Amino acid sequence: MDSVHVSEMVVDDPSSLEIKKTAIRSAGPHKLQTFHGCIEEFSVWDAGFKGYTDFCSLVPTIIDAAITYVMALLANIKSLRYLLMCFFNLCTSCTVIADFDATLTKYLINGLRGQSSYGLLHQGNPEYDTKRQELYEYYHPLEFSTSIPIQEKTKLMKEWWGKTHALLIEGGLTYDAIKKSVADATIAFRDGVAELLEFLEEREVPVLIFSAGIADIIEEVLRQKLHRSFKNVKIVSNRMVFDDKGCLISFKGKLIHVLNKNEHAIDMAAPVHERLDDSDEPIDDCSSMKTRINVLLLGDHIGDLGMSDGLNYENQISVGFLNHNVDESLNSYRKAFDVVYLNDAPMWGVVKLVSQLCPPTGSSQSCFE
Repeated sequence: MDSVHVSEMVVDDPSSLEIKKTAIRSAGPHKLQTFHGCIEEFSVWDAGFKGYTDFCSLVPTIIDAAITYVMALLANIKSLRYLLMCFFNLCTSCTVIADFDATLTKYLINGLRGQSSYGLLHQGNPEYDTKRQELYEYYHPLEFSTSIPIQEKTKLMKEWWGKTHALLIEGGLTYDAIKKSVADATIAFRDGVAELLEFLEEREVPVLIFSAGIADIIEEVLRQKLHRSFKNVKIVSNRMVFDDKGCLISFKGKLIHVLNKNEHAIDMAAPVHERLDDSDEPIDDCSSMKTRINVLLLGDHIGDLGMSDGLNYENQISVGFLNHNVDESLNSYRKAFDVVYLNDAPMWGVVKLVSQLCPPTGSSQSCFE
């Protein structure tokens, strides 16, 4: 990792970021228990420290004291520091939430604006492609209007998405058209995304990909661009239903648009389908995900910070990708996100961050080796 270039990064409050990193690294059971009866109970929460900041700043001292105390009684157990870190392991308490377009994917490709997962779609029916483009030209300016109240704008976005979905059905969209659209599209993942997802999969850290686009298209992009799926990845997005001939007949679940990618959508999270006929499988229960106390959030818009609203987390580190208009937007981004990467940066900085938070223990190593 040391040989990998990390693009320009902006951190508005380094001390706050370090406190959050320390809190996440130390997250785990409130009580450390031995397994040989030598110590009935050792509780870091009984140390009498008051306040979140005080506790976080004293975590290293607490761990060192615990090691000294346990070593005196359990001299036959190796790697006591590693034993404690097993209890304070990020991997059992963290969820990674990521926006898809322009966050996991590149903003620019060969100097030109890359396509979004929604924008790349061609139905194979020019009449309906034109109708969807007309809807885009009408509604897209409204999405970014500063004069429209949020309640009214939310209704407009729901209206836009609903009309677009109706055109996809009416125009006879097929899954073959989706595959061809992705194959012909100008879309690519940031460098380091595959490595990030593999790192998190090895440590069984769940990843939620949020998108106001279409899950079936995102899955096809994963297949064609990364050539694999990830068992820890779930997608929160609009999902299509196809008939036996691969023709779109409806959409499943609640409609997700740009203004409701939050707690109302998380229950729709579904694993990546490896085949088209997987689409009728039940959606996984996400209740356990809602109890994970640490969140690493990745987004390219300040509004993406709302993606974690449905999780009852204690600590969150937010990473923002400021892809363009840096001079105009940097001040607001650095105040909103803990870390900001500039100018369509690769994902290597996030890979380095999660490697710092997640101890490099190896999947088969025991806590008592």
